Amino acid sequence: MKKGVFITLEGLDGAGKTTQINLLAAKAQALGIATVTTREPGGTALGDAIRKILLDPSYKEMLPLTEAFLYAASRAQHVAEVIRPALAAGKLVICDRFYDSSLAYQAFGGGLAFEFVRYINEEAVKDCKPDCTFILDLEPRVGQARKGQMKADRIEQKALAFHERVREGFLQLAQKQPERITVLDATESPEAIFNAIWAKVAPLLGLSR
Repeated sequence: MKKGVFITLEGLDGAGKTTQINLLAAKAQALGIATVTTREPGGTALGDAIRKILLDPSYKEMLPLTEAFLYAASRAQHVAEVIRPALAAGKLVICDRFYDSSLAYQAFGGGLAFEFVRYINEEAVKDCKPDCTFILDLEPRVGQARKGQMKADRIEQKALAFHERVREGFLQLAQKQPERITVLDATESPEAIFNAIWAKVAPLLGLSR
């Protein structure tokens, strides 16, 4: 792999992103590919501090606009400190959420103007764009059931209607960018989902399946 490859996974909480990231990283590393796994919001010391604020249930009064700026701020730092240097070094970067999440959550879910959210995130990432994005699609009720008794963060505590709008937002993004975004049924087995992911990622790494 001569140049870095940037893969992002998106979807509602409970869709299984972490499982697929771990499987993908393990497969790549077993093949000798230098791999970085990271997440948003977070990924840097500053980003992790912002993450704590964003997900803290005690900040229920936080406006969608405030959310949007905080996510973009975390993302700008993340790209500068982690993602761009790793790609420049020829590594595979696998990220749990990226700017598609901001478009789905703050624009479709929170009601902010789509072009505004797109603009601030374009400024945050510049030319650092994913080569391939997978959306693990799941009904919000199923995702909530999967989370079970785990303590819900501030975003997870939002109304079901919010999460339904977010899901619809992800699907609309996929319709607009089918060359980059692949939608996968998150109710399929982890093995089946991974096989579908690997079929797309392997060629980007210069590998056969």
